[in-house]
Amino acid sequence: MSLLLIAASPSLKSRSSALLSAAAERLQHLGLAPDWLRLRELPAEALLQADLSHPALRDAVDAVARASVVVLATPIYKASCSGLLKVFLDVLPQEGLKGKTVWTVATGGSPAHLLALDYGLLPVLSSLGARSHADSVYACDGQVPKDADGHYQIQDDIQRRLAASAAQVFERMPQRALADV
Repeated sequence: MSLLLIAASPSLKSRSSALLSAAAERLQHLGLAPDWLRLRELPAEALLQADLSHPALRDAVDAVARASVVVLATPIYKASCSGLLKVFLDVLPQEGLKGKTVWTVATGGSPAHLLALDYGLLPVLSSLGARSHADSVYACDGQVPKDADGHYQIQDDIQRRLAASAAQVFERMPQRALADV
């Protein structure tokens, strides 16, 4: 596996998951085939207790270990990433993101939470060894509205930013990972 998409919303349908799907489409246009990890599907008790003997949690941690590129999508709540994402990051080994290209995408209620990625999440990712980071994409709720059928729609300005950051991800992928594409 070379590309892992991690959905960190506790909701089944969410703006951050829609943003992650749009990011995945951009990466697929570059010829990358992603694997998905939906944190909401992990067993809560094992996750909260950091029970790495649980097969589902062990598989999730192993998926991160195998990935060359990790794309994280989170809603921003109270100026921070989702608790679900933070708990998962806490169970990763100390250098669990070492040598990986990491891209974060997030949604939040207003532009006031834009810096939550730079000042809240990026230090955590750096502490896990991430050194190559593509430009984050943050979208306000108004930039990911629901259509009449209840599906989230990504506005053009966000689509352009996703395309630019996806190109950065592709450029920063380790050559050994590109050989697998």
